Amino acid sequence: MSRPPTRIVVRTTAREDFAGIGRLTEAVYPGSPPWNERQLSSHLDVFPDGQFVAVEEPGGLIVGMAASLIILWDEYQMHMNWRDFTDHGMFTNHDPENGHTLYGAEVMVDPAVQRRGIGKRLYHARRELVERLGLLRIRAGARLRGYHRHARKMSPDEYVAAVVAGRLKDATLSFQLREGFKVISVVSEYLKFDPESLGFAAVIEWLNPAVAAPEEFDRQARSFLPAPSE
Repeated sequence: MSRPPTRIVVRTTAREDFAGIGRLTEAVYPGSPPWNERQLSSHLDVFPDGQFVAVEEPGGLIVGMAASLIILWDEYQMHMNWRDFTDHGMFTNHDPENGHTLYGAEVMVDPAVQRRGIGKRLYHARRELVERLGLLRIRAGARLRGYHRHARKMSPDEYVAAVVAGRLKDATLSFQLREGFKVISVVSEYLKFDPESLGFAAVIEWLNPAVAAPEEFDRQARSFLPAPSE
């Protein structure tokens, strides 16, 4: 008997999804501690609208997730790491009263079902949330997954410039650039013990065109200028 056709549904996260998110984390980051129930419960307590899962139906298999919070960017510095921006993954620094920045703490897709547009749908859900809440922007740290293969011959800034210019492809950053994000900085020790990025990340930004003033787009364009191709 042939398997019935499946569809992907993106919806807000529920507590019954926690076990599936744990299994997904282990598939995406083998050997790393998965998101735990304490962290995921805190996310729903402080900002339920900012948490999404992609579910394969029928069956209810969790094949993707996105987690985010709202921050007041002025309280942070560009070089801070993932733990600083997420309060060690708890999101208890969520500040919807004063913040205008949606911080993307996590997006992941099951490697077994990639190339089905799941990542695109999760990013679309985030942009819709920013537009609905009238926030200025999305910012996130894009870990440089391919940098370990080029670290001996180029700096992190040179690597990012090559990806932005299209001379190299990075599994994470290249996708985010196609989703309309721009690189505004490159930082070290974002995920300190990540063997692929060697701790380096690109700080990326998407501006809400309904809110951002022209000078915001000008500032964004000047933030990180790729090196010219040889």
